[in-house]
Amino acid sequence: MKPTTWFSLFARWAARATGHPVSFLIAAVIVVAWAATGPIFHFSDTWQLVINTGTTVITFLMVFLIQSTQNRDTYAIQIKLDELIRVTKGAHTALLDLEELEEHEIEQIRRTYIHLAARSRDDLRMGKRDTGSPQV
Repeated sequence: MKPTTWFSLFARWAARATGHPVSFLIAAVIVVAWAATGPIFHFSDTWQLVINTGTTVITFLMVFLIQSTQNRDTYAIQIKLDELIRVTKGAHTALLDLEELEEHEIEQIRRTYIHLAARSRDDLRMGKRDTGSPQV
């Protein structure tokens, strides 16, 4: 399924384009060119304002594009993990869509797994196996 909104299409394109080494090279050339023009403009306030404004605007816009890309990637990873839980025999399907729970609910489940890990480490220290599907 391809993204259909203009923002999704643009965000994907921008993420690929700005993550490319050529984009870094272009940005570096712009900074070097700006720095080289410093003596021409006597390092004036306006000369400084040009780079400050440009980088601020670009950074501000990139934050939203990066967040969009990260959200999409996170959702995709969560769906893949949910599918792995769903198809794993003996898995706790209550863990599906875990990211939608309240913080205190996630912490309660986390404590359960911390306890399970501690028990398994104790078993290893006593020469027992730590494999299998212990009850939680």
